[in-house]
Amino acid sequence: MRIGELAGVAGVTTRAVRHYHRIGLLPEPARQSNGYREYSLRDAVELCRVRRLTELGLSLDEVRDVLADDSGRDLAEILVELDADLARQEDLLRTRRARLGRLLRQVTDDGALPAHAPVSDDLAVLFGRMAQAAAARGGPEPASAAKERELLALLDTGLPVTERGPLEAIVAAAEADPSLAGRVYGVYEQLDALVDAAVDDPRVEGTARAIAAAVPVGVVAGLELPGDDELHRRDGFTAALFAEFAPAQVAAVRRAIGLLRVEADGGGADGGSVGASDTRGWADGDAPGSYGRDGDRKGGRLR
Repeated sequence: MRIGELAGVAGVTTRAVRHYHRIGLLPEPARQSNGYREYSLRDAVELCRVRRLTELGLSLDEVRDVLADDSGRDLAEILVELDADLARQEDLLRTRRARLGRLLRQVTDDGALPAHAPVSDDLAVLFGRMAQAAAARGGPEPASAAKERELLALLDTGLPVTERGPLEAIVAAAEADPSLAGRVYGVYEQLDALVDAAVDDPRVEGTARAIAAAVPVGVVAGLELPGDDELHRRDGFTAALFAEFAPAQVAAVRRAIGLLRVEADGGGADGGSVGASDTRGWADGDAPGSYGRDGDRKGGRLR
C-alpha cells in the first residue's frame, strides 16, 4: 500500500502518518526502488491502533509508551488515569450545565442579562427582591444599592464554598423577612445622603447605627469582621472597597463594623460615637483613595 491508501484504511490523513513517522510512533518502511514507501497490512493494523488509543484521550507520548510495552501493564495504568480524568470532566460538564441553566433562568424577557448576572440562583432571588423594594419606593435607585449588588456578586463568585456562610445567611434572612429589603433601602438612602457630608457630620452616627441594625443576627454570627488595622489599611480589598465611597460614608461603615464587633462579642455597650479612629488619615489630600465620579475630595468632603 502507498501512504494515501494506508491513511484511507485507518481513517487518518497522510500528514498524520508522516508526523507519526517523524516522532517515531510508527516505523517508517524502507523505500522501494521507485522511491515510494510500501506499507504492509501490519502497518495498517498499528496505525489503526494508534488512532483508537488517541481517540480514547491518550497523548501521543502515552501511546508510544503503550506500544512499547507488550505486556500491557502501562496501558492499564494509563487507562485507569484516563478514566479518572474523564470522570472529572463529566463532573465539570455537569457543573457547567447547571450554571448555564441558572443563567438561562436569569435572562430577561427581552433576551438580555440583568445587571451583575450571572449569579447563583439564591442571589438572583435576592436581587429580585431588591428590585421590588426599589420599585415600591419609587424614584431613582440609591447608588449604594448598586454598589451593594456589585459587592454581593463579587462575593458570590469569589468566595470558596466553605466561606459562603454569611452570604447564604443574607439570602436566607431576605427570604424569611420580605420587608427586610425595603428597610435596607432606607439605609441605602441614608448612606447616599452622606456623599457630600463632612466626616464629623452628626448623620454619620445615625447612619452607622442604621447599617448595623439592618444586618441580620445570623449574618453577624458568621462574619469575620475586620479589625481596626484592616479598616485603615491603604491597600488590599478593604481599601479598594472604601475607595468607592465618600469619606463620611466610609466613616459610617467603619463605625457600623465597630458596632457589629461589639454585638458579635456579646457586649451591650455601643462603643460611643464616631471618634478619631474613624476619621484618621483624612487630612486634606489624605483620604483613602478616589471617591467615584461625584467630585474631587478635599479636606474630608467632596467639592
